[in-house]
Amino acid sequence: MALTKTQCSKLERELDQQYKLLLEQVREALEKSENQQYVELIDRAPADSGDQATGDALADLNLAIIDRHVRELRDIEAGRARIAAGGFGTCIDCGGDIGFERLLAYPTAKRCVTCQRQHEKTYAHEGNPTL
Repeated sequence: MALTKTQCSKLERELDQQYKLLLEQVREALEKSENQQYVELIDRAPADSGDQATGDALADLNLAIIDRHVRELRDIEAGRARIAAGGFGTCIDCGGDIGFERLLAYPTAKRCVTCQRQHEKTYAHEGNPTL
């Protein structure tokens, strides 16, 4: 069953709220990228390799958080585009409806539950590093 206008409006508001929250989190993470602990570890003379590794790990963690948030922002923008184009709530794989409950839980969902399970089975190995 296709989404009603009321359901679509509710989901659009949810996407807007998530977008604002993520933007704030990105701003905070960028401000923390100048983390005082990291600066102290790097500027400490002489810095041992443990301090330097800890400082590098803190910087990498901040970058990973920012990267994750940016990907989520892009997903929200794509969801907004699907709303504008009238394709929101339609599975990109099978063309079936994505349930309203699923979209409430995960408003940027692009696939129905069945297709998402298949997608995860098919592509589960891609995120794992190999030697």
